Formats: sequence, structure tokens, C-alpha cells
Amino acid sequence: MIETPPLWMWLLGFLLVLGPLVTLHELGHYLVGRWCGVKADAFSVGFGKELIGYTDRRGTRWKLSALPLGGYVQFAGDMNPASQPSPEWLALPAAERAQTFQARTLGQKALIVAAGPAVNFVVAIAILAGLNLAYGRLEVAPVVQVLAQDGAAARAGIAIGDRIVSIDGDPIAGFDEVPGRIAPHPGEPVTLVVDRGGEQLSYSFTIRPVTEQDRFGNQFRIGQIGIGAGGGRLVPVGAGESVVLAVRQTGQIMETMVLGIWQIISGRRSVEELGGPIKIAKFSGEQLSLGWPQFIHFAALISINLAFINLLPIPALDGGHLAFYAAEAIRRKPASQRSQEWAFRTGIAFVLALMLFVTINDVATLPLWGR
Repeated sequence: MIETPPLWMWLLGFLLVLGPLVTLHELGHYLVGRWCGVKADAFSVGFGKELIGYTDRRGTRWKLSALPLGGYVQFAGDMNPASQPSPEWLALPAAERAQTFQARTLGQKALIVAAGPAVNFVVAIAILAGLNLAYGRLEVAPVVQVLAQDGAAARAGIAIGDRIVSIDGDPIAGFDEVPGRIAPHPGEPVTLVVDRGGEQLSYSFTIRPVTEQDRFGNQFRIGQIGIGAGGGRLVPVGAGESVVLAVRQTGQIMETMVLGIWQIISGRRSVEELGGPIKIAKFSGEQLSLGWPQFIHFAALISINLAFINLLPIPALDGGHLAFYAAEAIRRKPASQRSQEWAFRTGIAFVLALMLFVTINDVATLPLWGR
């Protein structure tokens, strides 16, 4: 039976996930900017019309705005899309100009821009480390204990009791590593090396594509080879190990995101798997209905997603700014203001078009249309 959380849970989950994560992202920009001596004219939680706010002694307007879908920080002197010096900036008094973003060194500007995604990574690592500390680390021997007779592994010759040594040349230490090597690659070839009675055997075959459906009716196309493990155990971890494990988990999630985008670009996955605000709201409500541990873990995934997207080298995103700074460092001079402004306008148009596409895609895939 398909379970559908109420609409209010969608909205609550969305606000609890995206609002704080985007605000923390902007807070990272603000704090590093302040450390570098840049004045912030405004810091808004939400967008649109100001509902309530105050101005601190540094002249920063802190405000809560009508649309609680994140937030923004506006640095002094930020007068054009590319955040480059302009006639208006040159007309500022010297004292004011010295406190602007444009007056910072190239390294300082890069630090300020990179601080937002960095905070999202730190938040995700902190969440995952907390979950690791609370629940421990899953330890499952990489031994085949369950074998589907019609599965790809059984047909290739793998047997119960085989110990998985490597997958596509990568060593396997625990069975918990196997899904991450198999599920994202439906329909692709794979090579497993197993240990059977002290002898290492190699098996090459194709991962079977399977469409699965969760309790909420969401469908996922994944790869399966028809093997399973025996019972595992949760091993308690200390604070240090929990952080190391969280960093490793964050890296694995990033690898999966990069792989997923590449599979969509190369046509191996449907563009319907792309999601926007509506799909995030839907998944947020679903995870919230499962309980706080699942919801907090989902927040870590979204935090990593925000960091990853913002680091893409697209003008108008943080990664676009960083790409221009890298080019400036190599060329020893910045690109022309006109070329940067055109690049950032193009980047904004691309981002808006992508947002429109994923929103239409979200609406089309909702269960409102009999799907």
C-alpha cells in the first residue's frame, strides 16, 4: 500500500531542510567576508518583502523576508552580477570602497565565495558524524550468503560462501560497500573477483536493471546482481572515527551524484530523475514521516547536494566565480568586465531555465496525473 504524507508535512519538511541549509550557506559567505574586512549591507532569511528586521552597529540589515526559501547576503559595493569594479564603485568614498568585496585580494574573494559550499559540507559531515556516533558503524563480512538462482551473479557462476575480494578492481572490505558499486550501474558490465576455498576466481557479467518502488510510490531504476549477505553488526565508534567515517561517506555521496549527472548527460538515465523544489518538498515530507533519524540523514544529503551544485563552474553560481578567479590567477589579469557580465547573465538564464524545467518535471511526475 502506497503511503502519502499530508501536504502540510511536505511544506514543513521543505522549510526545515532547505531554509536552514541555504541560510547556513549564506552565513558562511558572511562570516568569512566579515573576517576579510568586507561590510555586509544586508543578510536576509528568505526572499521578497521584509517582514521584520533590525540594523546592527556595523550597518548590516538583518531581516526575515516573506518567502522562507533560503536567504542571501549582500556585500557592500555589490553592484553588478560579476561583482567587479564599476564606475559606481569607483565613485564611492575611499573609506567605503575599502570595505567592499571588490577591494579584497583575489585569494580573499575566492575564500569568501568558497565559504558557502564549505559550510554545507561541514554541516553534512557533522550530521553524518553524529549519526555514526549515535548508531555505530555497520560491519558485514563480504561473503555471499543469499543467492537468487535467476540472478546475474548465479548465472555467471558465483556461489554461496564466496568472499568478494574486489569489484571492477576496487577492493571490498565489507558487504555494505557492494550496493554502492552495483546499484548505480544498471545494465552495465561488472567484474567480481571472489575467494572460494583459497582460490581467487573472476566473473564478468552484466548488472541487471531493475525498477523498484518504495512505500511512497517513488520509482527508482537500479542495478541488481542477485546476492545478499548474512547478518551484520553495529560496531560502536568514537568521536574521531565517526568524523573520519563521515568524511568518507560524504565523498561516496559526491561520487554517486557526479555519476548520476554524467549518466543523465550521456543518456543512460532519464531526465525525469532530476528534481527541483517540489520534489525536494515531497521527499522531505516522506522522510519526516519516517522519523527524525531518517529526516536528519536526508538533510545531510541535501546539504551535500547544495554544496555540489554551487561548486559547478556555471556563471552566477559560486563555482562560476571561482572559475573566473582561477583564470585570473593563471592569466595574471581578470577577464574584461563586459565578458564577465555577459557570462553571468547567461549563467543566470541557464539556471532559471533549469529551475523551470525541473519544476515542470516535478509537477509532471507527481501522482496527481494518474502516474
